[in-house]
Amino acid sequence: MPRRRPASSKLDRGLRIAGIDEAGRGPLAGPVVVAAVILDPARTIRGLDDSKRLAGDRRETLYARIVERALAWRIVFVEHSRIDRMNIFQATMQGMCEAANGLEPGAQHILVDGNKLPPGLPCAAQALVGGDALEPCIGAASILAKVARDRYMAELDTRHPGYGFARHKGYPTPEHLAALQRLGPCPEHRRSFAPVRKCMEPDLFDM
Repeated sequence: MPRRRPASSKLDRGLRIAGIDEAGRGPLAGPVVVAAVILDPARTIRGLDDSKRLAGDRRETLYARIVERALAWRIVFVEHSRIDRMNIFQATMQGMCEAANGLEPGAQHILVDGNKLPPGLPCAAQALVGGDALEPCIGAASILAKVARDRYMAELDTRHPGYGFARHKGYPTPEHLAALQRLGPCPEHRRSFAPVRKCMEPDLFDM
């Protein structure tokens, strides 16, 4: 199957194009992390791809190169309390808007991974399903978001031991669900997510 032509190839090469992606929509604990990146065409970064397709050590190497060589980058942490207050979709959209508006210099066009565009973006934008594997700027954003969130969850593991956050990063693995049943939710669990909420409900059959 032929590779799709990148959307950026149809744009003016002189535009500052930002890629936006997130990490952590599915976990039961911790923040959703959003990143926006404007790559510098004069400072090439080889190997950019969807962060899920890269080994952890490779992501770390690319993270350092992106931070060093990008024209602009921004990482936004949307905390669990905001997720519970507004729901994960709205919290992610708000984080994307904050990341885009926090770029300096600002973007002149934005490419967002997924099929929805957040309101309040500072310029024209396109949503691209699978964009993190197609557009280098979105791939760069996915790497920044993934590495930043993984580091946060490793640190959270030291503050709340027993859940295994450093291993599963808050996703609903059997290990995590068993720990949730055993220990109950910690302060950074998302109360609006069903497995967490279920652990907080009283046992109706416990007399």
